[in-house]
Amino acid sequence: MPAYQPVRGMQDMLPEDYRRFRHVVDTARAVAGRYGFEHADTPIMEVTDVFARSMGETSDVVSKEMYSFEDRGGENVTLRPEGTAGMVRAFISNGLQNQVPWKVFYAGPMFRYERPQKGRYRQFHQIGVELIGVETPVADIEVIATGAHILSALGLGDKITLELNTLGDLESRATYREALVAYFTGHADKLSEDSRVRLQRNPLRILDSKDEGDKALVVNAPRFDDYLNEYSLSFFARVREGLEAIGVPYVRNQTLVRGLDYYTHTTFEFTTTALGAQGTVLAGGRYDGLVEQLGGPRLPGIGWGSGIERLMMLADQAPAAPRPVALIPLGEAAERKGLVLAEQLRRAGLYVEMGYSGNLKRRLQRADKQNATHAVILGEDELAKGVVTVRDLTSGEQQEVAFDQLAPRLTA
Repeated sequence: MPAYQPVRGMQDMLPEDYRRFRHVVDTARAVAGRYGFEHADTPIMEVTDVFARSMGETSDVVSKEMYSFEDRGGENVTLRPEGTAGMVRAFISNGLQNQVPWKVFYAGPMFRYERPQKGRYRQFHQIGVELIGVETPVADIEVIATGAHILSALGLGDKITLELNTLGDLESRATYREALVAYFTGHADKLSEDSRVRLQRNPLRILDSKDEGDKALVVNAPRFDDYLNEYSLSFFARVREGLEAIGVPYVRNQTLVRGLDYYTHTTFEFTTTALGAQGTVLAGGRYDGLVEQLGGPRLPGIGWGSGIERLMMLADQAPAAPRPVALIPLGEAAERKGLVLAEQLRRAGLYVEMGYSGNLKRRLQRADKQNATHAVILGEDELAKGVVTVRDLTSGEQQEVAFDQLAPRLTA
């Protein structure tokens, strides 16, 4: 038989890893709750068009990275590569238009077929927030502040930088698009193959290219600020003023466009160099046309997503596993009574590990490895007297305790 391994780019999450995972999710959920975001979830699989329409056919995610297939009913479906499109679909299909502003937090697995690397997997996990129905800059400020607060609560405040930009409204984007097409058309022979396709379909994506030749051309490309109309400039100024007022520092990055078609106005990334090369740990932006694009009413929205695996690598040490009580029954009769006592202790709120086999010395050694607080020993003598021997594994002191006093003694 072969020694099977996980599928490439996917990983097991063992108990110690899961404690760190849960620490990130629980911390994020608690902080997001203070801002009014309630936990919601969507299926991990959607009709492919949900992602293709929202993210753009020319995006790297749609064209290269999605896990799409035809199911047995002949429908083309996709494992979700990100959280926003599914949440917007859920908002529309559940008829929640009358419940705006709609504020949700999510956490769960996503799937992208890309080259596995440090902190990035083909099955990965994200936390995120979405706010639908608020068109003013207050929504942008609050959503970004939520992300900053979560990162700070995870101990990352001094490890991250908020990069901020604006893509303006649709009118500004159309004007800027013309300028980009004119510029890059003059350098088309130097563009990568992917960017020559983007030039015809979505030239803003060239600004986000990872190709070194494209990057060299982007340095001298027209700047978005020169094409923003008065409304877009005013909107972005109010976002910046709000962040400054609440003490969220940022740096301006005029080439920050994000990789998906649905972004308008504010875009942002929290980046770090703590993992080596500069990397993004939390990113998002405003998507005012997405709800309508997916068949809903004309409503604005803004949100962000963050990779849990990367946060696990950066975050402060997660809390240690709870310390259990080790219950050690010696003999069949003691084992039967031990099962009853263990259940009583668990119902009293204690963590209990049963010492299943081996002599007393070996079971006590195992209790030490489990970092148990106490060993509860039940042998023939204790069983005859209706007591257990409770040994404090920190001090070494021990005493006999009646069966009916065991739970009060250990929870005191």
